[in-house]
Amino acid sequence: MQQRQPNTTVGVRVGSVVIGGGAPVVVQSMTNTDTADVEATARQVEQLARAGSELVRITVNNEPAARAVPLIREALERRACRVPLIGDFHYNGHRLLTQYPDCAQALDKYRINPGNVGQGAKQDLQFAAMIEVACRFERPVRIGVNWGSMDQGLVSRMMDENARLAEPRDAKEVIREIMLVSALGNARRAEELGLDRNRIVLSCKMSGVQDLIAVYRELAARCDYALHLGLTEAGLGSKGIVASTAALAVLLQEGIGDTIRISLTPEPGGERTREVVVAQEILQSMGLRSFSPTVIACPGCGRTSSTLFQQLAKDIQSYLRLQMPLWRERYPGVEVMNVAVMGCVVNGPGESKHADIGISLPGTGERPAAPVYVDGAKAVTLRGERIAEDFQALVEDYVRRRFGTAGSR
Repeated sequence: MQQRQPNTTVGVRVGSVVIGGGAPVVVQSMTNTDTADVEATARQVEQLARAGSELVRITVNNEPAARAVPLIREALERRACRVPLIGDFHYNGHRLLTQYPDCAQALDKYRINPGNVGQGAKQDLQFAAMIEVACRFERPVRIGVNWGSMDQGLVSRMMDENARLAEPRDAKEVIREIMLVSALGNARRAEELGLDRNRIVLSCKMSGVQDLIAVYRELAARCDYALHLGLTEAGLGSKGIVASTAALAVLLQEGIGDTIRISLTPEPGGERTREVVVAQEILQSMGLRSFSPTVIACPGCGRTSSTLFQQLAKDIQSYLRLQMPLWRERYPGVEVMNVAVMGCVVNGPGESKHADIGISLPGTGERPAAPVYVDGAKAVTLRGERIAEDFQALVEDYVRRRFGTAGSR
């Protein structure tokens, strides 16, 4: 299988963000509010952006939603939130984009699913109408094929052709080929209609890990369009996180993918921003990007019967992430910092020395003392009931000294 080298795709500008063309992999997410509810949608877009989503997609599924889009943009401007907005269109996008030009103009990018554009002759006309709007407003388009909503005419034709072969291919293999033909064929059609290559992003999203890897490897070998990655309908909790990571890590390691979304089903009452954090953690753990200081913590064992190190690791990680919106501006480079929170003497001092700043908390039977290491050298030993508070203060001081403008190294 031919594999592409990293950063060989065409660059696509979406507002102030560049996808592909050598740019870092971009994190995006999607709201789950009723878009017609301007306040709720603007609030969630801001939350996602503050969490680190560099692009945010919103559903535009009816006339009230289309009318709301310019108002959402205005509400975001009042909040000084300038994250690019993507409009998600299915079934009636041709009508909404043409009848509501203010909506089309307020969006920074459109997402079109070829399987939901229409059937027969209407399909060509309705697809063309959407591309013409994109050309008029100079907006990029993601042509996003999804195996849950494929072009049924294309499916029937290619399945029939396969059935007539002397040795028919496996059905899954045919499905993957249908998705590739749909994505690439519609991209060529968009170019014929006047949309520049540097305004086209492709995706072929599937919910099976091996299927996703196979289809994107082939897509990358056949084109140089910017590619959006995501395991569609990934699921709840650890299942969704693990499956998404398993698929995307393989592709990203091979240089495939320019923007990603983690399609997690939120737990009841859970935060929508969780999908943003997972996307960032995948990229950061692979060394592709840095978003927030990394907390290194041991898993615990019989030596660490105290829960102090567990709580401190959790509190420090939450604190660092909460500080990032401010620190990103005030302390450039802080996102590469490593903080170690260890629970006993076995690996505690060693890991703490390797980190930028680390603490080795006392385990079972150890002296009630917590040595702190800064830049590889022992700096202080903490004792007493305020170890957690004292260590957080040391972290704050380290950030100011190392990453502040005056003390930056």
